[in-house]
Amino acid sequence: MIQQPSNAMNFIRRRWFLQQCGIGLGHIALTSLLADAGDLSFAEDRSSVDPMAPKSPHFPAKIKNVILLFMGGGPSQFEMFDHKPELERLDGTLPPSELLDGYRAAFINPNSKLLGPKFKFEKKGSAGTPISELLPHTAGVLDDICLIRSMKTDAFNHAPAQLMMSTGSQQFGRPSMGSWVTYGLGSESKDLPAYVVFNSGKKGPSAGAGNWNSGFLPTLHSGVEFRSSGDPVLYLSNPPGMTDWSQRESLKAVNELNRQRLDVVGDPEIATRINGYEMAYRMQSSAPEAMSLSDEPEHILKLYGAEPGKMSFANNCLLARRLVQRGVRFVQLFHESWDQHGGLTGGLKQNCSDTDQACAALVQDLKQQGMLDETLVIWGGEFGRTPMVQGGNDGRDHHPNSFSMWMAGGGLKAGLAYGQTDELGFDVAENPVHVHDLHATILHLLGFDHKRLTYRFQGRDYRLTDVHGELVHDILA
Repeated sequence: MIQQPSNAMNFIRRRWFLQQCGIGLGHIALTSLLADAGDLSFAEDRSSVDPMAPKSPHFPAKIKNVILLFMGGGPSQFEMFDHKPELERLDGTLPPSELLDGYRAAFINPNSKLLGPKFKFEKKGSAGTPISELLPHTAGVLDDICLIRSMKTDAFNHAPAQLMMSTGSQQFGRPSMGSWVTYGLGSESKDLPAYVVFNSGKKGPSAGAGNWNSGFLPTLHSGVEFRSSGDPVLYLSNPPGMTDWSQRESLKAVNELNRQRLDVVGDPEIATRINGYEMAYRMQSSAPEAMSLSDEPEHILKLYGAEPGKMSFANNCLLARRLVQRGVRFVQLFHESWDQHGGLTGGLKQNCSDTDQACAALVQDLKQQGMLDETLVIWGGEFGRTPMVQGGNDGRDHHPNSFSMWMAGGGLKAGLAYGQTDELGFDVAENPVHVHDLHATILHLLGFDHKRLTYRFQGRDYRLTDVHGELVHDILA
């Protein structure tokens, strides 16, 4: 508990003065602390004292939470979602010269020979959508997902393309999609971060923390990295000898100094720091409970292929569901690396083995829990792969012209396969969806007009879609 000041009336008047004079950050930070002490008699509701309180979007939303399954490195659409019999027929031949006019490849000569798909496809789902033998579990939920086979992006190297997918820009410094979502909607949880990030696979994402950074938005909107084993966040547990009382008293002293400085300079980052200290204190009890899989029934662990205490993509998917259940607004799972310049056959087998079951299980589990209607699941990487070969006869280069992604959740047409590429899968032939269009559509599902969700910085209004983006009406239910 936090002791109340002896002269409570003068204290309240001082905070009222700061709030009404437009400096209200001190008010926000202090009353957030007083909420824990049970004295919010001068606060009308949570939104008046908590910068991360739930906010209303522009119009009624279809979904309220997002889980982004980011397959870093660029999964090959030709071996997974975009079946090309003509590419198989022309395997080993040179591509048509007119196809490559003005084309830039990342690492190969565009005139490299064509490479047919390495795996078989079968028609699955009610609509008979072709899908690879590598994805038997995803094939089982095709009727619940919306598959987009006509994605386009502007970047053909990993870091810029990952930033493009995460932030709408190829340059560092822009807020991530998760940051925009929490800025617009706030959080439904006071005891867990609004935006949580997990990493799995061989390495971290090429663009690093730029994928979940808040950019020029207040830093409380940045993603918080969680680990799937041990302490969810490093140094979350108290060191030996530190009691709860001594920690609380230390925190009170530090926050009082921060509040005094906040009152003087009005820097929003000081308010963020106070919020962070308080969140970390509450997370000492809330995070271990949320991250423990010990109370999950055996059939759910088996559904995901999850093993408690083990770091894995499967565990992360199940943890994502648990966090969303507890009010976390945006969960971002990175799994690297899908960058098969060579060793395509073995690499894809391993990647799909690591992720296919858990991705499908997440959709099934959310549906069984009655949560899929209010949660958006997004699967995809930063770009696709070339129809031309690289690395002997078992690799593909980066390809931004066309690639595949899928989404599932409220407000989408389930079971739809949207968009087409040409017969070689080189360019989009029908219904192109740029990354900006994808972002605009995601924000729409969350209840936002992407042109109106803005933040003023350095003299102009910024938005996730910058000056681009069109709503993809055809995939909306």
